[in-house]
Amino acid sequence: MKVSLRERYFNFNRIMLLSIGLWPYQQSTLTQLQLVVLLSILISFIIFQFSRLIFVDYTYGFVLRMLSISSLFVLYVTKYISFWINIDAIKCTLERLQDVYNELTDKNEIAIYEEYGKLAKQYTIKFILVQASILSFAFVMESWPFIFDIVIPKNDTYTRHLINSLTSYYLIQEKYFFFVLLHINAAHAVGSFVLVGVGALFVSYGKCISGMFKIACFRLERAMAADTLQNIYLKNHFVTNKYIIGAVQIHRKAMEFADYLIYCFEKSLLFIAGTTVFCVSLNLYRMSQIEKPLEEIEETLTHFFIMFFVLVYLFIGNYIGQEVIDNNDELFITVYNIPWYQAPLHIQKLILILLQRNCKPFALNFHGIFVASLECFAMLVSASVSYFTIMISLQ
Repeated sequence: MKVSLRERYFNFNRIMLLSIGLWPYQQSTLTQLQLVVLLSILISFIIFQFSRLIFVDYTYGFVLRMLSISSLFVLYVTKYISFWINIDAIKCTLERLQDVYNELTDKNEIAIYEEYGKLAKQYTIKFILVQASILSFAFVMESWPFIFDIVIPKNDTYTRHLINSLTSYYLIQEKYFFFVLLHINAAHAVGSFVLVGVGALFVSYGKCISGMFKIACFRLERAMAADTLQNIYLKNHFVTNKYIIGAVQIHRKAMEFADYLIYCFEKSLLFIAGTTVFCVSLNLYRMSQIEKPLEEIEETLTHFFIMFFVLVYLFIGNYIGQEVIDNNDELFITVYNIPWYQAPLHIQKLILILLQRNCKPFALNFHGIFVASLECFAMLVSASVSYFTIMISLQ
């Protein structure tokens, strides 16, 4: 009896998405209310940051600070809303992946699919651990002044330094310190859950698609195995046809799943790509404008970690896209390496169809503007540095 992919390999994804109201199989009224509340926290923090530009006398450096932080939270909100809008597509894709798994009958093919399912689960667990570490580190960094004031009290309290840093950063009165600190922590926690939950699910989908490409390669190799070719005239020649046709079918399904996800999310992902470039450029520029980084270590670390976090997230997304390209190319290589010349003419015609299809490269292509790959990651990083250079030159 086949297992449920949701229960075995997507259970951690379910937990993460349930925490932010985005699990497609549980969309009750209470869940919708939860989603609205969490989204309101993110949007209200963006509004708060831009409101500082209206109600205070700001400088050029202050504008840069607000924009560099706001760009990260715009990324959070865009991810949240785009996933919410396409939640039915997410559910449909998961069910179609389950259907592919249910159709598998060969134990080796099932093992391949389950292997990639385990890899997807491992990636999700790693993302959760990294997220927990980052949130814990942030909590410790904010809590140590209060702890030190109790353990090692002195005239000039450690908490005073934290209060002065935050109030001067946002140009707020001291009496609003705890409200702003609470708002920042809540918005950052929700945003990190959004990025990790949504990102981990897309990585899991990418792994399942890669598993389907691998199964297609396995079917081709099995169809053209030496013992199969030797017995092709003695036994039923339809066996070889079945494996080749099966390879073509699962290869086509993998491409259809990828194209379907791109079609649903391409507009929002294009905006997200632009936001990440803008965010990296602004934070890099802001870091370069800090005159004494060691004396303003809190602000320096804030902008550094934002830039680093966004770059890592951008790298992971493009790395999964590169894996899809590599797995599709592996099928093309497999078709070339199998002893197709030993097969009967009608089998060679089927293989020719595969070769013709693979002559056109397959990748996660977003409106032809960029293709998810390591090359695209390098291009986006280069664009960020270029915009940073332009900012420096216009200073």
